[in-house]
Amino acid sequence: MKEETTSVAAASTAVGLNIHKGKSKILRYNTAGTNPIRIDGKDLEDVKTSTYSGSIIDEHGGSDLDVKARIGKAGAAYIQLKNIWNSKQLSANIKVRIRWPDTINNNLLWERTNQIPAEEEIRKKH
Repeated sequence: MKEETTSVAAASTAVGLNIHKGKSKILRYNTAGTNPIRIDGKDLEDVKTSTYSGSIIDEHGGSDLDVKARIGKAGAAYIQLKNIWNSKQLSANIKVRIRWPDTINNNLLWERTNQIPAEEEIRKKH
């Protein structure tokens, strides 16, 4: 791993990029190795979890922490709207429009993801 780290650091420097030693962390995934990884003589910090693109990744590849975090965020968002949901002055129609302002219909979703509808997929298989 030392050679790979040194190689990446050298290639980065060659094109004008610097690896920030204070921000760089090591997440060991399914490995028994505990040797320190260094850049320019400084050991990088080993961590048990990391967040990447909003997803929490742990050293065992599990998603329990990620699921708990997402449920917590959803719960917090719901609590912020509690007064609206419990309001007797707002109609159900207004509450639904507040809740789902940016829904994407299935046809648009299939176009954007280059997928075909499930019904068509089933028809092709039979």
